[in-house]
Amino acid sequence: MGPDRPGIVARVTRVLLEHGCNVADSHMGLLSGRFTMMLVVEVPAGVDEERFLADLEEAGGDLGLDAVYAHYVRDSEPPATPTHLVTVYGADHPGIVHAVAAALAERGATITDLQTRLAAELYVMTLEVAGDADIEGALAAVSAAENVEVTVRPLEPDVL
Repeated sequence: MGPDRPGIVARVTRVLLEHGCNVADSHMGLLSGRFTMMLVVEVPAGVDEERFLADLEEAGGDLGLDAVYAHYVRDSEPPATPTHLVTVYGADHPGIVHAVAAALAERGATITDLQTRLAAELYVMTLEVAGDADIEGALAAVSAAENVEVTVRPLEPDVL
């Protein structure tokens, strides 16, 4: 994470390539003017972990990044497939994200993606949600309590 500038992705992925790594999954974008990047990387057996991490840190320093964090993760369950797209619009105030997340969690729904934007005084949140529960019903009370407009629509499964 750090100030946005050309070459961040190229420099970081060069380190990965030099160590024989493969980017399996990623999410990159700007948050309040800071470039953020999350990568799930397949690291081959036998990679010198100390050297690999040092090279990542060096790249981060060269780029003027605020933070570079890496750690190994174990295999996990396959990700939930989003079933609904939720949008929330309203006047910005504390508690909107919590109210939406809590209502969905109470119904057993999983948030698979969440993005927020503040445009002047208008708060905009977009979520992809996975669950069989009544997502729209779960968020009706949130809409009233938080004085926000909530829309829910089903997502069609991606066909690749």
